[in-house]
Amino acid sequence: MEFEFCKMEIFVPVTHLEEIRQALQRADAGHIGNYDSCLSYGEVTGCWRPLEGSRPYSGEVGRLCTGKEYKVEVICKQEKVDETIRAVKAAHPYEVPVINVIPLYRTGLSQE
Repeated sequence: MEFEFCKMEIFVPVTHLEEIRQALQRADAGHIGNYDSCLSYGEVTGCWRPLEGSRPYSGEVGRLCTGKEYKVEVICKQEKVDETIRAVKAAHPYEVPVINVIPLYRTGLSQE
């Protein structure tokens, strides 16, 4: 099945929301009709344990950690997904950012 748009979910520390928002705008994610910079975000609690060899942005190696994060949701054209992921990774403080890409088969964005 073909799809034109994806939804991206990006988990980011509350300190870096603006950097991620700007990276998404530069990649043209969140462009809907005659609007750009469209996204939503909400506070979540993240949980992680840095393993040996990691360089955690937050927390200590071997210790279970929790912290406040934002879950950012944004729509992106399928052909811009790779570019958008690169932009997010360049702006994100985590070693391995959590970025979920979900194909959208029906969005209601059709201009028909």
